[in-house]
Amino acid sequence: MAKSIGALVTEHIAVGLVENNQLVSAIHVFPQGGGDPDILGGMPTEDIVQQIAREIEFVGEGHKIEAVGVGYPGINRQGLVEESPNLKQTKGLNLGEALSAVLKERGTPAPVHILNDAAALAAGIAATRGHLDKTVRAWFLGVGIGFGRYPQADGFSEAGHSVVTLDLKEQFCGCGGTGHLEGIMGHRAMRLRFLDLEPEEIFDGARTGDARCSDFVKLWHRALAAATATSIHLDGPGRFFVSGPNAIFIQTGLLDLYLSEMVKMSPLQGSVFEVIPTSDVTAIIGAAVSAERAASAR
Repeated sequence: MAKSIGALVTEHIAVGLVENNQLVSAIHVFPQGGGDPDILGGMPTEDIVQQIAREIEFVGEGHKIEAVGVGYPGINRQGLVEESPNLKQTKGLNLGEALSAVLKERGTPAPVHILNDAAALAAGIAATRGHLDKTVRAWFLGVGIGFGRYPQADGFSEAGHSVVTLDLKEQFCGCGGTGHLEGIMGHRAMRLRFLDLEPEEIFDGARTGDARCSDFVKLWHRALAAATATSIHLDGPGRFFVSGPNAIFIQTGLLDLYLSEMVKMSPLQGSVFEVIPTSDVTAIIGAAVSAERAASAR
């Protein structure tokens, strides 16, 4: 039976074999054993393409591969990387075409589908929870802030750069924009804001009563509530999943309180937040399932 391959590219490359919306192989990761967390940021574009292909070839060896899906950070449309703040050197790369060509040379001529990494997460949540017939939205809290929607909308899906404040001093976003959600919640942004504290120390300080840290933690939650409220006003209420390494800082009660202050029209009320474990598995499954659906629609 044909299987699909899902790949996730973040600070590392993680690849797995997927069948019937389930992971059916061990995940193969580059760099192995953790390695240099900034290794991809320093790799030439061609080397990144070749490395993704090597991981896919390793996982797919001996199997008939129906489709290959790759969750990739940034704005990706029809295989073209239009912008990737975390992997800046790949801006302008047609990853779909380049990866397809390399895989074909290596004996894997399956169609390749590129999507945003947070969109892959949302698709994976839909697939693993039996919600492929529903709308699923997911926030990913990490170095930057990702927002995934399933089914994937025909647009840019960069809600992590939603404007949540008009304060001109809020200029910590990695893209250089003012007032962005990522400029408040992103791991990089928090480190820039608190040069004397790591993010985990900020939240520890809030718990022990430090006023500066407490004020920021409230701002952090209010910013996420504001961006979520915008999504609700555009796309309706529902369940919002939250994942990523910094999801451990979420206080759902505080989020619910702030969201209730921002969404007042009764047909739009009733949304809830659910924090889910962070792993590559869900996004790998989502990338593979998205690729299968894209291939069947051709």
